[in-house]
Amino acid sequence: MTDTDATADTGTTATTATAATAATTGTTATTGTTATAETVSGGEAAARAPAPTRGPGHWIEHWDPEDETFWRGHGRRIARRNLALSILCEHIGFSVWSLWSVLVLFMGPEYGIDAAGKFFLVAVPTLVGAVLRVPYTFAVARFGGRNWTVFSAALLLIPTAAAAYAVRPGTSYTVLLLVAALAGVGGGNFASSMTNINSFYPLRKKGWALGLNAGGGNIGVPVVQLLGLLVIATAGAAHPRLVLAVYLPLIVVAAVLAALFMDNLRSVRNDTGAARDAARDPHTWIVSLLYVGTFGSFIGYSFAFGLVLQTQFARTPLQAASLTFLGPLLGSLVRPVGGRLADRYGGARVTLADFAAMALATGVVIAASARHSLGVFLAGFVVLFVLSGLGNGSTYKMIPGIFQAKALAKGLTGEAAAAHGRRLSGAAMGLIGAVGALGGLGVNLAFRQAFRAGGSGTPAFVAFLGCYALCSAVTWAVYLRRTAATVAVRGREAAEPALAEV
Repeated sequence: MTDTDATADTGTTATTATAATAATTGTTATTGTTATAETVSGGEAAARAPAPTRGPGHWIEHWDPEDETFWRGHGRRIARRNLALSILCEHIGFSVWSLWSVLVLFMGPEYGIDAAGKFFLVAVPTLVGAVLRVPYTFAVARFGGRNWTVFSAALLLIPTAAAAYAVRPGTSYTVLLLVAALAGVGGGNFASSMTNINSFYPLRKKGWALGLNAGGGNIGVPVVQLLGLLVIATAGAAHPRLVLAVYLPLIVVAAVLAALFMDNLRSVRNDTGAARDAARDPHTWIVSLLYVGTFGSFIGYSFAFGLVLQTQFARTPLQAASLTFLGPLLGSLVRPVGGRLADRYGGARVTLADFAAMALATGVVIAASARHSLGVFLAGFVVLFVLSGLGNGSTYKMIPGIFQAKALAKGLTGEAAAAHGRRLSGAAMGLIGAVGALGGLGVNLAFRQAFRAGGSGTPAFVAFLGCYALCSAVTWAVYLRRTAATVAVRGREAAEPALAEV
């Protein structure tokens, strides 16, 4: 809602300065400053909080967002600045990742590419972006969040410039596939951005912060689609390079702003075995399945919507472009709401309700497809976008909550539990984000096969309905059937806190 390269070290840990004696002395230690809640007011405590030391290369040496005094005094302002710039860079990354969902609308008969070929062009960057999410997650710890954001933003110049050169009648389909694959680097940006912001915010704020970060990035999809609509409406379908010309300078601006104003956290480092531990935890793969249902739907539908309208309802490029942006826009805007609802009611409860509603909306879309009712089809599809956005926020909020709960179940308390939760949740986010993005690949391949076999997307929607039913059952069985379950942990029984609250 959200991956470093690592040789054998594939994990991310955010460590913070803590006081070992806090539990026995009743005081909070923050690098040489001690203040008790009973004697220091909120404003005075904030004033006494030590300012983070910002060394050469924008490295912050001390970062402890769980300390309320530190957070109010200095942490919140710094975290918000980094969040804003993270959203900007991730936003452009999503636009580049979804460029080909727009460019295929410009490809008329002179390109010689049928509907199945266009769906495959759209699917290729989805696959590459999903795979890149794993190394991108761990790059934050290896190189620093600010440093990697600058590099990954600048890297977006390559697929954008390549598309500007290659998208023209007469270019071979193989070349177009290769250039489309380059756009996958935009999909990797999400993973590194989410991992970075996860380290800046305290647990109690993660749902809203991660939702804003992911939602602001997701809006890059409808923005590039709106830009495509503007170009088609004003210059015609023969000028796709105008879309790309807008993004080239924006990429440069975003990279420069990130270099000037973002920060690296020294306390975030690679942790040997963290990803291995996260991969061995069944909850990582359970939430991955749920994220396939939510984010896989969002990104898959975003990429395919225009082509579905063109192929199934015979819409012109202008007609398709005038409708394509609406669903992704609404789905992006409500993602932070999904995180906020999860903060309040519990991610599992919100996610279960969301999947049930997605199944109902899919039924509406199937009925509309059978009756060739464009109006009902559009209404149902837009509702699916909104629900997928809500589910993205609620599902991603579950990740830190689950690992925090498991830390408490192991007997850890306070900062030790928080550090353990950050260690595994940071590593798990990359894996979950990658698997979720593969769901988008599945959506486009399902549409490709459905239209190739029968000229209709209805069989694909039936398959998606089955997916939502499965995700609903898994959410209920694992997280809500027993809210105070006893689970087996490494061969022994351990009491686990109510995961319905995560």
